[in-house]
Amino acid sequence: MVFWAMKRSFSWTYPTAILSLYGFFANCRMAEPFLTPYLIGPYKNISGEVLTNYLYPIWTYSYLAFLFPVFLLTDFLRHKPLIMIQGLSLVTTYVLLCFAPGLPAMIFVQVNYAVVTSTEVAYLSYIYSVIPVENYQRATGYLRSAMLSGYTFGAGLGQMLVSLAGVDYFYLNAITLGIVSMALLISFWLPMPQRSLFFKGKTAAAVGSQSQQEGPLGLDGPEKPEMYKDEAGSGREKMEHNGSAGLCSRENVANAGHLLWKSFKESYSSRHLIYWSLWWALASAGYGQIFNYTQLMWDHIEPSATSSIYNGGVEAVCSLVGAAVAFSVGHIKVNWAMWGELALGLFSTVATSAVFLMALTSSIWLCYAGYAIFKSCYMLLITITAFQIAANLSMECYALTFGINTFVALILQTIITLIFVDEAALGLNIVTQFIIYGSYYALISVLFLIRGTYTACTTQRNPEYTENKEQETSVEVISVEHF
Repeated sequence: MVFWAMKRSFSWTYPTAILSLYGFFANCRMAEPFLTPYLIGPYKNISGEVLTNYLYPIWTYSYLAFLFPVFLLTDFLRHKPLIMIQGLSLVTTYVLLCFAPGLPAMIFVQVNYAVVTSTEVAYLSYIYSVIPVENYQRATGYLRSAMLSGYTFGAGLGQMLVSLAGVDYFYLNAITLGIVSMALLISFWLPMPQRSLFFKGKTAAAVGSQSQQEGPLGLDGPEKPEMYKDEAGSGREKMEHNGSAGLCSRENVANAGHLLWKSFKESYSSRHLIYWSLWWALASAGYGQIFNYTQLMWDHIEPSATSSIYNGGVEAVCSLVGAAVAFSVGHIKVNWAMWGELALGLFSTVATSAVFLMALTSSIWLCYAGYAIFKSCYMLLITITAFQIAANLSMECYALTFGINTFVALILQTIITLIFVDEAALGLNIVTQFIIYGSYYALISVLFLIRGTYTACTTQRNPEYTENKEQETSVEVISVEHF
């Protein structure tokens, strides 16, 4: 019994520890908050207009092109190779930023960084393919903490090096290159998953069908002693591994397509989940634009060439506030089925005001404050949204919903970029862009205030509906931690 307990503990603590280390170093990018000042400065000497209307849109287009193929490859190749590709792409990005001159090299940086962001799905979903179900929540919390800790530590340290030690932006990029190289090396130590969600061999598919009959997490059957649970799990993994030789067969591809379609129908069969997914896609598109271009807005208000900047400090504070807000959702006793959509509308209104503040103020500190308020509201709402969706879906369906919602958000973001940002179309200046983003969020706010008010009134008149929804959302958060 002691042997089996030790084996089960090792089976989830080792991959969780290695992936947490990878997440910390991969996100400890101290040069990232200072990317725009670095590109505008003497090392790259790219104008703000070129950055806004030509260079940065390339990342959006590339991310859209990569996301769906990477989503499928992540499951087909079983996660680890994509995480290693992400680490390699991070290293390549900072090698180019440090040593490659000229605009063509910076274009390749944007394309390469799109590979980094599109492979984020591999990092987020890897752990669920290598650890037991009962450890999902704890492992997810550790991974999320590692990511936030890395980002906060990197941004804060970068700010201290710039403000207190006067370190040049080039050396920030060089130090970051060393840190992300550590992440690449750590990725080699990750164990290779023996199963995937959709691409399975014949034997694995049969096992998967049997497990689905037991319930979405395989917990509906009678309790078994830990030793026998582990033996069954090991046998299942071996069967899946033995069946993986047929991954490329036509039958297996057809089976994967069937599973994808079945998961898609389950994910979007509920009107309740459709509205939550709609907010996810709409709000994420706006957040992506604001996050990408906020450094240009800061540089417009307070030029980095002539002023002290605090981009790293602001990002570090925002990460800490966002983490605290996200963590608090799991401890707030609210009937989200009744009030959740109204909360989306109300906090989206606050976020709208913050974006307009960023666009219209001439004070860098008010602009910083507006960004902090906006990011905190988004982190709060995306956490609630992730919880609401995850609590009602199996892991396969949640992974597919995550991919589809992100893909739709990217399509919207690409449309916004094509019309308002790209120099081939309107090519608006940064202030006008932020006014557009504020107006976009205002439309989201109005839509969900109306929908939220209707839902709250309907559920108050129908207590049975409210009780059912409370039961659906009482599942403990796997949750909050997905973002």
